[in-house]
Amino acid sequence: MGPAERIFVAGGDGLAWRVAHGVVRLDRISPAGHSTFASLAIAGDILGCEALLLGAYTFTTTTLTHCELTPWPEVKGAADGESLLKSLATAQRRAADIVALRGGQAIDRVMRLVRLLADRAGKVVLPARQDIADITDLRFETISRVITQLERSGVLAAVRIEGVRAARGYAVRYLPDTQ
Repeated sequence: MGPAERIFVAGGDGLAWRVAHGVVRLDRISPAGHSTFASLAIAGDILGCEALLLGAYTFTTTTLTHCELTPWPEVKGAADGESLLKSLATAQRRAADIVALRGGQAIDRVMRLVRLLADRAGKVVLPARQDIADITDLRFETISRVITQLERSGVLAAVRIEGVRAARGYAVRYLPDTQ
């Protein structure tokens, strides 16, 4: 799936999915129909398992980067035991990571997001700037200024990542110690 593709809609029913690769945005939909950022899912996370338990999705999900999703559970009957417990623990840690993205200095928030999304090789595909603003609870203009500052300082260096728009792929050259 490419960026900005809808996976499922809150209130709908369907399968649960494991994110094999990429970043997914989860939004809550208010009774008035307004969408509000709720969380992120990255490689290894499970989306929509509540639909298996409760019959409906809680969140509306949209891809932020190129994503590969696989049906979950991968094997019939695998939803119980260690796989489910590991997924729940990961979801709990992810919730704490998301809360940390929404407090502190702007550059620290963006760097926490970069760390969360960077792969082991130090490469990161950043979501669209408006999505970064929603995730970090900052203004679009602030995100643009911070990313420009990180590029100028050499912390983020634009790199070509296959299948990714050039303006969104970066090598992380230095991760300053932030809170």
